Amino acid sequence: MSERLSVLKTYKLFVGGKFPRSESGRVYEVTDAKGKWLANAPLASRKDARDAVVAARKAFGGWSGATAYNRGQILYRVAEMLEGRRGQFVAEVAEAEGLSKSKAGLQVDTAIDRWVWYAGWSDKVAQIAGAANPVAGPYFNLSTPEPTGVVAVLAPQESSFLGLVSVIAPAIVTGNTAVVVAGERAPLPALSLGEVLATSDLPGGVVNVLSGRTAEIAAPLASHQDVNAIDLAGADPELATELERAAAENLKRVLRPQPVDWTAAPDTARLLTFLETKTVWHPTGA
Repeated sequence: MSERLSVLKTYKLFVGGKFPRSESGRVYEVTDAKGKWLANAPLASRKDARDAVVAARKAFGGWSGATAYNRGQILYRVAEMLEGRRGQFVAEVAEAEGLSKSKAGLQVDTAIDRWVWYAGWSDKVAQIAGAANPVAGPYFNLSTPEPTGVVAVLAPQESSFLGLVSVIAPAIVTGNTAVVVAGERAPLPALSLGEVLATSDLPGGVVNVLSGRTAEIAAPLASHQDVNAIDLAGADPELATELERAAAENLKRVLRPQPVDWTAAPDTARLLTFLETKTVWHPTGA
């Protein structure tokens, strides 16, 4: 018998709950930490970025209108499914970051736990971000947090999966939708995450994953009028300055890049970044 040829995996974008190829048909080579070829990843274009924003905006109403408890259940379901595909993600993270299988396994386990951690905050964040405000007059004055809208997320370049989860989960658990630009050098764990999200209970368009040249994809997202906020975690200082300038022209909320130890225990800072506060006055009837 002749030697069997392996069936290589075809990676695609994840937009609106579907898996399109790049609009331009372009791909680029992804290699491991030693330069060995791993796969061809889709090279997303500006049109792909605009399509992802349309999908995220379409999904925003239903996702933000879901109960906080339901959003938490869905994030927990994502963690369940990642647990079932742990071996695949350990292999991809090990190749992407040049880690041993044991160290990559620790990264994946921490990422799964992080989904669970943020899932637990879904119906509790209002208690720490909202308030009953004392006012001088016969009124109730209540402040409640609401999602900002569509958030563009530049995934960390140095942490292909744990860092990725650490920026996506806090953005969506409060009701935002996201357009995620995968790390340019190691996009495969992000693209595989799209497969998990597609088969979980997450509505299509809540998370959209693009791969390619970070600067090329991020530029139209920063200037897009229908993107409400941008997380610059994966931008270098020069690119971050350019994107922040573009975002300022349409009053986007910007989370600047900063040194982060993604393995450290998370806090609520990222969770609260993409929330707006709505304050309501109501007569007490006194």
